[in-house]
Amino acid sequence: MVPSPEAKASSLLGHGDSELHSTARAADSSQPVVVLQDLVKFFGRFAALRGVSASFAPGKLYVIVGDNGAGKSTLLRVIAGLMQPSQGAVTLLCSKSAREVAHRIGYMGHAPLLYDELDGMENLRYFAGLYGLHDDSICRDAMRRVGLDAALERRVGQYSQGMRQRLSLARAVLHDPELILLDEPFSNVDVHSARDMAVILGAVRDQGKTIFVVTHQSALMEQVADEFVHMAAGKIESREIVRPVAIAANTAGGNR
Repeated sequence: MVPSPEAKASSLLGHGDSELHSTARAADSSQPVVVLQDLVKFFGRFAALRGVSASFAPGKLYVIVGDNGAGKSTLLRVIAGLMQPSQGAVTLLCSKSAREVAHRIGYMGHAPLLYDELDGMENLRYFAGLYGLHDDSICRDAMRRVGLDAALERRVGQYSQGMRQRLSLARAVLHDPELILLDEPFSNVDVHSARDMAVILGAVRDQGKTIFVVTHQSALMEQVADEFVHMAAGKIESREIVRPVAIAANTAGGNR
């Protein structure tokens, strides 16, 4: 029997908390996961972010949308701690230091952050080791649940772009992070696989994770998103709560 996308997510993230993951799990769930205070980011004279202030509750799936140049990817990189704002402050998981909570964050950017000379399992085994995870079954399950064959010995440099995206998603959530930041995760992925990935993300959110997705394919997220965050000209223009309880109950009906 082919597992449902929800089952895929459960297996992908259900490997149990290691000692590393158990740290800071006692954080107050009523506190915002992300707080942005007057963020400004300049590239030369161009302001990619213009005074962004917002807070985001835990356990929700936020979809950031907007035209090219709206500041979506820049905002995600600032939240991830990969880029410092020119002005303003970010609080992540109740910490002012992204470095302190880096092990609790998963990030997937435009660059897949994979080693082309290694195969898929070797890549995941390497990244798992960085988080103190040494159980190969975690890597095998992660590959299988994103639709990749763990026995495939082909080097990642020979993967299609869609396969690289799926392996990159497995890498981003391998260590069971509380906060998951995904920049265009459906890029160059076929429609069927992209829909399955969207349902998997909804199921991951249902396990209590907080997810931010930047995408131009917002229709894929309509059945699973909690909120659409609309950006334009470096600002958050509006926030739209879109996920009724009824949709959550009916998600399984759309499984393939």
